Amino acid sequence: MKIPLSYTIRNLWTRRLTMSLTLSGITLVVFVFAAVLMLSEGVTQTLVSTGSDDNVIIVRKSAQSELVSAIGRESVSNISTFPEVATGTDGKPVATADVITIINLSKNGTNDMANVPVRGVSPGATSMRPQVTVKEGRMFKQGSSEITVGNAVASQFAGVAIGKTIQIGSGFWTIVGVFDAGRSGFASEVWADADQLMLAFNRPVYSSLTVKLKSVNDFDAFKTRMESDQRLADLEPKREKAFYEEQSQGMAAFIKYLGLVITIIFSAGAMIGAMITMYAAVANRTVEIGTMRALGFRRRSILAAFLAEAMFLSLLGGGLGLLLASFLEFVSFSTTNFTSFTELAFGFHFTASIAIYTLIFSLFMGLVGGFLPAVRASRLNIINALRAS
Repeated sequence: MKIPLSYTIRNLWTRRLTMSLTLSGITLVVFVFAAVLMLSEGVTQTLVSTGSDDNVIIVRKSAQSELVSAIGRESVSNISTFPEVATGTDGKPVATADVITIINLSKNGTNDMANVPVRGVSPGATSMRPQVTVKEGRMFKQGSSEITVGNAVASQFAGVAIGKTIQIGSGFWTIVGVFDAGRSGFASEVWADADQLMLAFNRPVYSSLTVKLKSVNDFDAFKTRMESDQRLADLEPKREKAFYEEQSQGMAAFIKYLGLVITIIFSAGAMIGAMITMYAAVANRTVEIGTMRALGFRRRSILAAFLAEAMFLSLLGGGLGLLLASFLEFVSFSTTNFTSFTELAFGFHFTASIAIYTLIFSLFMGLVGGFLPAVRASRLNIINALRAS
């Protein structure tokens, strides 16, 4: 004979106090677990959204970031003329040769300094990056000492407002606008004219070259053409999205592993709490269990009923934890990206896969926490259980 599910739910309700305490612990653990996964996913999504499917970035081989890469003017000219590279209405290649450097800015309300990346771009940069739109003021003029700052930089750092000046290299640059780059990595950057930035730092080479392909499927042909040119042997092309995804791996992995260690410690406490709750349930319902056995309910039915009770409690805690974690979507902050050593603004990102993993994790806690008490309940001797009254 099988025990109906309503029996399990009714028994949980009769022990509201202990159930609430256990449920709170499970909810907290699930919240932390989901938050860790969301944070790791947020870092990845921020950098992946920085790239575009039909853009290719060229950097020096083995360069982990644009900051440590170098590409000469001659190489930029050669690559830009490849037949796979798209051309604009003016007949010029749709490409941008960028220069990356770092400046220090003070965070709002603190004396803390942070590394902020400054990206020197060519005239074609904005047309290649549709996620970047002017929010306030205007975009800087080519050939001038003007800069436009990302929305994350404008909101998190002091003295970064339209009309203000900041020192970059040997000179002072005027802020003329703020651009909105959504949650992409560009939001954490300052943009300027590439050639003027090279002059400010007396730098003879660019950091990277990004070109727009005529078709997304042209990447293999483009890569083959580069590899066959001995003048470009020290350079490597990558799809822009893949390149920025690589930038996120170190930081995302650190957040995930550190968070999972903390979660495992918390989950041990939650599973012990669930186990204590279920053992108490077995002790309080000894006569009831004996009566069910006398009525013909089998041991496996008793086992299944108590196990279902623990897993239902964990699933309920998992749902509440996920609900609370979903509100973290509205939270964003910044920290140092380990790959580029620059400040990166990002937020929590909730996905369906995170919800599935979290619910599986909560069910696992219920299974582990409820298994031993369920086994104890199923093994109670009928006569001894009835005598307990």
